[in-house]
Amino acid sequence: MFSRDIVGGLSGNLGMALQDYFKIASNEKPSRMRVSKSLPAEYCMELDTLWSEHEKLRAEYHSKYIETSWNELLKPEFSYLDLKIMIAYKILENCFLCEKNCKIDRRFETGFCRVSKPAIASEFLHMAEEKPLVPSHTIFFSGCNFQCVYCQNWDISQQPDQGMVIEPMKLANIIDLRRRQGSMNVNFVGGEPTPNIPYIMRVMKNSMENIPVVWNSNLYLSENAIKLLDGFADVYITDFKYGNNRCAEDLSGISNYSEVVRRNHRIAYESGEMIIRHLVIPNHVECCSKPLIKWISDNLGSEVILNIMSQYRPLYKAPEHPEISELPTMDEIQEVISYAEALGFVNII
Repeated sequence: MFSRDIVGGLSGNLGMALQDYFKIASNEKPSRMRVSKSLPAEYCMELDTLWSEHEKLRAEYHSKYIETSWNELLKPEFSYLDLKIMIAYKILENCFLCEKNCKIDRRFETGFCRVSKPAIASEFLHMAEEKPLVPSHTIFFSGCNFQCVYCQNWDISQQPDQGMVIEPMKLANIIDLRRRQGSMNVNFVGGEPTPNIPYIMRVMKNSMENIPVVWNSNLYLSENAIKLLDGFADVYITDFKYGNNRCAEDLSGISNYSEVVRRNHRIAYESGEMIIRHLVIPNHVECCSKPLIKWISDNLGSEVILNIMSQYRPLYKAPEHPEISELPTMDEIQEVISYAEALGFVNII
């Protein structure tokens, strides 16, 4: 299932930056989700009381995670994971899973994301993710809380009803099967997984295999939602798009982008391991690429894994926007890479 040669073959400090991930993947230690599943919690019904219990346990969780071995895993009647699931479903009734903060009952109507039921566009063993992740059991959800005019996956992100509705137990069985077939992780992506947090957590509660959970997201979650992922996700793959709010509003229809996504990067970086993806957009090197890379350097440090991506294509509505209607030039891509290198980043993919 797992070879130490993968770690040895990684350049720079990538193996060290993902050391927990590799230990989970090789079954040397339980995943964060499995530790949450074994941590007893107090059952209650009111959301405020649930949050109080959650934050009390969250403060205790990290030392518990570090110290917990396989033979210390318990099976409580009501666990920290059960608590998270209960909170997530209550949030869905007045939805503020993301910072769009629609505050509508998504059991009966849709918000900005237009997601009603979790729809899975595809699931398969992905061989084209970052080297430490492959083979990655990648589960693509339809729908998104962004409306990027250049979206590369617009056929699923902007059509939230496309795909299969799979019962949580059935998907858990598929995840376990893929693990036995050799998956290194289960990778929740889209579209965007955030509108489906309650469902995803319920799925993983039913998973019997020890497997790293990868949260592959634009990270435009509410502060409450990102805290729910603390103790659930092992690795965050973040799609860090913009260096300012104006570009986020113009190209993705998102307000307060910088404040929200920067806050969530800080929280996620403290609660798991991280790979930051940045897609180089033509004519956005000075306004977006450089400022966000400088922010990462100043706030998360130069050892975070940074994947500078050159795969931009002017798809979907991009041809209607002259400044992004062409491919980024090789000079632009190299300028971003050189800027990151000059700031001292040691784990550039």
